[in-house]
Amino acid sequence: MLKTRHAARLLTGTLVGRLPNATAALAIVLFVRAEGGSYTLAGALSAVYGVANAVGQPLLGRAVDLYGQPRVILPSAVMTALGMAVFTVVGLDPLPLTYTAMIVAGFFAPPLEGGLRALWPSVLKNEDDLHAAYSLDAIAQELIYVVGPLIVTRIVAIWSEAAALNALHLMGVAGALAVVTSPPSRSWRSAPREAHWLGALRSRGLLVLLGTFFFIGSALGSIAVAAVAYGDAHGGGNISGWLLSALGVGALIGGSVHGARQWPGSPEQRLRVLVGGLALLYVPLVLVPGVVAMTVLAGVAGLFLAPCLATAFVVVDRHAPRGTVTEAFSWLVTSFGVGAAIGTAFVGPAVQSGGARSGFLVAVGGGAAALAVIVAARRALRAPEVPSTVVARSENDRSGAVEPGFSAGHQA
Repeated sequence: MLKTRHAARLLTGTLVGRLPNATAALAIVLFVRAEGGSYTLAGALSAVYGVANAVGQPLLGRAVDLYGQPRVILPSAVMTALGMAVFTVVGLDPLPLTYTAMIVAGFFAPPLEGGLRALWPSVLKNEDDLHAAYSLDAIAQELIYVVGPLIVTRIVAIWSEAAALNALHLMGVAGALAVVTSPPSRSWRSAPREAHWLGALRSRGLLVLLGTFFFIGSALGSIAVAAVAYGDAHGGGNISGWLLSALGVGALIGGSVHGARQWPGSPEQRLRVLVGGLALLYVPLVLVPGVVAMTVLAGVAGLFLAPCLATAFVVVDRHAPRGTVTEAFSWLVTSFGVGAAIGTAFVGPAVQSGGARSGFLVAVGGGAAALAVIVAARRALRAPEVPSTVVARSENDRSGAVEPGFSAGHQA
């Protein structure tokens, strides 16, 4: 798939462009602590960034669908870099200006994830490559959250916390520039859309997906906190890091296997099965055995995560109303992120009262809720009534011509 012209450039540019967003929480906390601020203030500023990002992603995604990628993605990358630069110059005083800078930096984080997924159908020429691209996209999400914190801590060790924030956002601008100057991004145009204030949210199938991935996000957010509690109870050190790394390795393995072949059934049917597997494999975590066994269980628990994400990308593409594909993908990012934030907040009291086991029970509850949503609303998420042998055209194919050998639903 990566041999296809422009594919490697788009994927690499998107990953580099997303580094600021993937590392913001850690980098903000490190900077605030270096400036003498409390953990409470650091957490509040990180939360403001996260909320602003959750609001901004679908709105910027809608703007991309209306005005194209270069006009939105590059200016928003510059704005978020400027917001973070003001934050590092102003520091923690005056606080109103600090919070304003955080809002700007979070809100204008460019919708690169949704933009890339909107481009894939016009770049790749057959269904196998599209399937591989979505799987690789899901795997890359795990890699960026592993590599990003290492980059932050390395820059902090060499220079400073402020340098880390600014360097990452300059890298983000460079990544966005690499994407929007590519021919696919410059030529991409969304399909004509029906004027509707709900935009992508008028799709019942998309709403089911958003509810499902809100709870999957909450499960992952709670696992992160529960892993820290487990590590503290078993001697501290790097134990929590091992558990979270194992979860990521499991996702890498699962995503690689999933992307290596085609699977039977419609994407909607496969997603229900995958969410069921994800929910089921969270259950053994409540056993909280010894460190080695727990690390293995964490790896197993991650196996279905990347396949769930990759299949969800295909389903979003099939159910997004015409002309709203970037916005739809951005809503998925928002739902997942808000769920993770809620899960992180909700699991705190559970861990405080019942330890790591209670924290992992919250994760099990999140997985079960995700499964309940996608099963209960299966009629709303049924496969679109489009013949599977008919090729879907790309968003920028205004002629409506059919390309042979490609099938990805009505929206691609």
